[in-house]
Amino acid sequence: MPFAAIDLGATSGRVILGRVGPDHLVLDEVHRFANTPVRLPTGLHWDVLALFRESLDGLRLAARAGDGVTSVGIDSWAVDYGLLDADGALLGIPHHYRDSRTEHVAGRVRDDIGPQELYGVTGLQHLPFNTVFQLAAAREGAQFAAARTLLMIPDLLTHWLTGDIGAEETNASTTGLFDARTATWSEELLGRLGIERGLLPPLRRPGTHAGTLLPHVAAYTGLPADTAVVTVASHDTASAVAAVPATGPHFAYISCGTWSLAGLELQAPVLTEASRLANFTNERGIDGTIRYLRNIMGMWLLEECRRTWEQRGEGLPLQELLAAAAAAEPFAALIDPDDPGFLAPGDMPARILAFCLRTGQRPPQSHGAVVRCILESLALAHRRTLREAAELAGRDIHRVHLMGGGSRNELLCRFTADATGLPVVAGPTEATALGNILVQARAHGAVGDGPDGLAAMRALVAATQPLRTYEPAADGRAWDAAAARLAEFGAARRP
Repeated sequence: MPFAAIDLGATSGRVILGRVGPDHLVLDEVHRFANTPVRLPTGLHWDVLALFRESLDGLRLAARAGDGVTSVGIDSWAVDYGLLDADGALLGIPHHYRDSRTEHVAGRVRDDIGPQELYGVTGLQHLPFNTVFQLAAAREGAQFAAARTLLMIPDLLTHWLTGDIGAEETNASTTGLFDARTATWSEELLGRLGIERGLLPPLRRPGTHAGTLLPHVAAYTGLPADTAVVTVASHDTASAVAAVPATGPHFAYISCGTWSLAGLELQAPVLTEASRLANFTNERGIDGTIRYLRNIMGMWLLEECRRTWEQRGEGLPLQELLAAAAAAEPFAALIDPDDPGFLAPGDMPARILAFCLRTGQRPPQSHGAVVRCILESLALAHRRTLREAAELAGRDIHRVHLMGGGSRNELLCRFTADATGLPVVAGPTEATALGNILVQARAHGAVGDGPDGLAAMRALVAATQPLRTYEPAADGRAWDAAAARLAEFGAARRP
């Protein structure tokens, strides 16, 4: 059966056609396009109309692929949203989560409600761009006053495809308005924040039928008018975790792209004070599972360095940079990837230099040394996060699954294995699209359902996708010393 996944990332989007059967799972990328933010006088925004147009163009190419499309599913990054007025029209252009409008808002909200109370309801990692803080920043504006419906980005595009209104729960759970204990919108928090309950649509779970294509969408794409749109795990990390090729319970995952999302899959949230202080998040996964994880600034650091070097005329192919990094001095300089100074777009090499000077280190002197600094620091952040998650959740970890674009980076995979002291299984690269497609396939009976449905999905990924295992080095003392050194810089920051 063929299924179309619209997979929107923070820097690019793709439309991927997946064919699923009892013993095969094949992906075909039919369209790829840039996702380039736009800076306006009102701040940094997503070009959401361009994303929708490119998605439609991708569906048109999928329709021409020859063997039909059973259904369509959409996933994207989390926390960002669009507002609709009473007529269903989009109010303004959705803000980008890296926009500076929330810089001083998060503290005020936490002061008003209390960080313990906020965490006790939502279980969310404190990130200044969480939806709840974005709404607090927008609350006094004209657009918010006119708003009647809030839709997260995948829900907004689903609405434009089908006319349907709903809120998929894996993405809803990232907003700071969702009760991690009851898996419902939090009436208590909405009241405290002065947000009308009617602004938030009814919740729906992954695998729900969201409607069929509107006539003009069907006409443009060439797909039949009765083509179904299925609500998948619309937060891209939730889709990626659904495709972890794990064969047992004692695994950790790192979904590594622009961000590194590192953590565990649990059956219930961890809402303890120790978990809050460690800044772990409890987000919904497929089948009611909990993604217990921490967001780590991921390959964004490297990509921003590359962008800066390109602008200076110093750009090098990625493989040359990685070769230079492999040859550079180990642990010459280390950074905390989650230092707030690394969040916004800009001159990343200069910020790394500033961090090193501030912490009494000699800054890296070459592009290769900068890349090694980033990759070693990310591996140490993976180590710290997974060890803390295991302790807080009372779980043992036997292996780590590193998925997404970062799984192609052999140096990062090897460093992560050495730093954690655990085998790292790299792949699949297209974990998010695989999870998107597998949820659609399960909704149509093309892959196992019932209590063992998730295990069947993962077994199919393990059997059909290329994977590579990196064993840790026998002696991890150098990584222990590096971790201790990084801790001295205040890397294990607390909210």
